[in-house]
Amino acid sequence: MENFVVSARKYRPADFKSVVGQQHITTTLQNAIKNKHLAQAFLFCGPRGVGKTTCARILAKTINCESITKDFEACGTCDSCVSFQNNASFNVYELDAASNNSVDDIRNLVEQVRYAPQKGEYKIYIIDEVHMLSTAAFNAFLKTLEEPPKYAIFILATTEKHKIIPTILSRCQIFDFNRIQIKHIAEHLKYIAGKEEVDYEEEALRLIATKADGALRDALSIFDLIVTYSAGKKVTYQETISNLNILDYDYYFKVVDALLEENISTTLLLFDEILKKGFDGHNFIVGLSEHLRDLLVVKDEATVELLQVSESAKDRYLEQTARASVSFLLSALNLANHCDIHYKTSKNQRLHVELTLMKVAKLSQAFRLATLASVDSKKKA
Repeated sequence: MENFVVSARKYRPADFKSVVGQQHITTTLQNAIKNKHLAQAFLFCGPRGVGKTTCARILAKTINCESITKDFEACGTCDSCVSFQNNASFNVYELDAASNNSVDDIRNLVEQVRYAPQKGEYKIYIIDEVHMLSTAAFNAFLKTLEEPPKYAIFILATTEKHKIIPTILSRCQIFDFNRIQIKHIAEHLKYIAGKEEVDYEEEALRLIATKADGALRDALSIFDLIVTYSAGKKVTYQETISNLNILDYDYYFKVVDALLEENISTTLLLFDEILKKGFDGHNFIVGLSEHLRDLLVVKDEATVELLQVSESAKDRYLEQTARASVSFLLSALNLANHCDIHYKTSKNQRLHVELTLMKVAKLSQAFRLATLASVDSKKKA
C-alpha cells in the first residue's frame, strides 16, 4: 500500500513562482538575488500556514544554485539543488526554536557559523518559531546576527513578531507575510483537485478557503479531510458543510426572508430547526451578522467585490438585498452585534437570540410608525 502524503507536503512550492498569494515577498527576494543585495539576516513574520518556512527554503535553495535560471529561480538539477531536495545539503541548517530554545542550542549554532562552506557560496541557517527563544538565547545570538561572516545568511521565521526583542528586529530585514485571499486559496485548491483527479463543486472549495481564514496549509488539510470523508474522490458542498459543521447559508436566506416579511413564527421555527440540528445559538447569530453585512455590501456597486462568494450565490444576495432597505440592514446588524456581545453572559441564551430576532422582525413596522409620526408633526406645524 502506497503511503499517503498530505497535500500540504506533496504540493509544497519548490520555486518562487509557485508560491501562492505572496508576490510582494517573492518579487523582492528575486530582485535581491538579481541585484546581489542579499541581507545577512531576514525575518519572515505572519500568520500560520502562509508560506514563511517555504519561502525560506526556496531562498536557501536559490542562492546556492549553481546554474540559476534567467528568472532567478533555482534550476532544480544541479548538485546543490538535488542535495537540497534530498534533505542532504550541508549548507542549509534548520533549527526549530520551539524545542531548541536554550542558550546552549544557540551557542552550538554560533559555533557552526565559524566554519566556511566546503562547497557553494553560502551557509543558510533557518530558525523557525524564533520567538520561542529564551531572552538569554536571544542575547547569545545578538553579536553573530550583527556581524556574521560574509558566507552566512540567517532566515528567522515567526508567527509572533511582537515577542522578539527590539535588538534582534533592528538587525534583520523584515518581511511581513499576508493572509492569503480566499480567491487565491480557491484557485490553488482547483489546481490540486485537477492534479489528484478529484471532482469538486466550486462552492465547496470556496467554503474551504473561507474556513481556512487565510492559511493555505489549513485549507489543504481541510481539503484532504473532505476527500477522505466522501465516498468517492469528490468534494461537494453538502458534504463539506456536514463535515465542517457549518450552517448552510440557505438558512440565513430563509431567516432574513421571514424577518423582511415580519413573520415572527417562521423565524422562531427556523431557529428551532437550526438548534435541533446541533448548531450553537452563538454561531448562528455570528453567521447572521455576516450575512447581513454581505447584504449591505452588495447594496452598492462599489463594494460588491467585497463579497467573497460564487456567482450563483451572488445573484441570491442581490435579489434579497433589493427587498431590504439600508436602514433595516444597519439596524438589524446593530441588534445582531449586541446579541453577539452579550450572548455569553446571558442566563437564557436561547431567549436572548429569539428576542433579538423578534426585534429585527418588527424593525420595518417601527420605521413605518416613525415615518407616520414625522408626517403628523409636520402637518401640525
